[in-house]
Amino acid sequence: MTAPAPKQRPYSALFPGDPAPWFYQRSLSNPRYAFSSVGGRYVVLCFFGSAADPLGRAALDAVIEHRPVFDDSNICFFGISADAGDESENRITEMLPGIRYFLDYDLAIARQYGAAPRDIADGDANIPLRRFWLVLDPTLRVMASFPFASEGAGAAAVFAYLRTLPSPAQFAGFELQAPILILPNVFEPDFCAELIDLYNQHGGEESGFMREVNGKTITAHDHSHKRRKDYVIDDDALIKQTQRRIQRRIVPEVLKVHQFKVTRMERYIVSCYSAEDLGHFRAHRDNTTAGTAHRRFAVSINLNAEFEGGEISFPEYGPRRFKPPVGGACVFSCSLLHEVSPVTAGRRYAFLPFLYDDEAAKLREANNIHLGEGVGAYRA
Repeated sequence: MTAPAPKQRPYSALFPGDPAPWFYQRSLSNPRYAFSSVGGRYVVLCFFGSAADPLGRAALDAVIEHRPVFDDSNICFFGISADAGDESENRITEMLPGIRYFLDYDLAIARQYGAAPRDIADGDANIPLRRFWLVLDPTLRVMASFPFASEGAGAAAVFAYLRTLPSPAQFAGFELQAPILILPNVFEPDFCAELIDLYNQHGGEESGFMREVNGKTITAHDHSHKRRKDYVIDDDALIKQTQRRIQRRIVPEVLKVHQFKVTRMERYIVSCYSAEDLGHFRAHRDNTTAGTAHRRFAVSINLNAEFEGGEISFPEYGPRRFKPPVGGACVFSCSLLHEVSPVTAGRRYAFLPFLYDDEAAKLREANNIHLGEGVGAYRA
């Protein structure tokens, strides 16, 4: 009797046009690197397995040989190591800008991307790894895949392909428009001045950003990532005035463009990015933790114009920066990668709420169990 053929292990597969899975993983310099934050340039991923393996080592040597290619502005490189010895024996080294390594010892990334089988169980030995290169566009969608080949042929094909690519801003063949709304005349000039006076009267407190640690959403502070001061509005009458303007002038546009009915609003703050602090906010998304997952749209209303820098941009869609007029709003999905450039002169004052609906309110309340100390619980 003929023995049955061995069962094929299931692997994920990514093809050109597919979105690359987002993940958090440890890198050589970051205990929880958010891959979703790297958009805005071409990304080269190399699933090399182990730097102790001749083919893996040859791939990394090719990266070093082409060191100038990886400048972080146009192209960046991430090697994915599955061998703890690469780190402990110093076989891999971060080279900034542009060259970083994920330490994927649990094969979490490899399983999502098809470098390791999806059905890995505890105690599995001799896991068959697939080794390949993957090139992603600035929106983190797959452009091309190159399998490892003997004598460096795979790496040669990768770098030949990279030489054919246009600038990241032209990756689609022309400059893209970020999918955002710019709405002038949301707040009247006098109302903007009133909010600025309120901030200057009370001053602002250093604000942080949300991060997930051990399954809990906490407030983190890192001036290299964000520098801004906020005043929280506590006057109910003034809060209602902001709500009325948002309801009349933003909610209908969101419904028209996105077919989304806004019913809830979060956060009533006057924010200040100041030149004396080099106020800024590096590239981030607004809904990547359990405590922020309910957020649907972010609103950024400029309250003044007397500042330089401080523009908002959307790296996945090119380098263009936006500075709405006084009282004008920039409205965008909280899933979009965005950043605020450093203010180099003056102060930028802004009103920065989030919008969502009743279904998202239920999610927000359900996620109270994931809030860390100091992050206020919510009741729908």
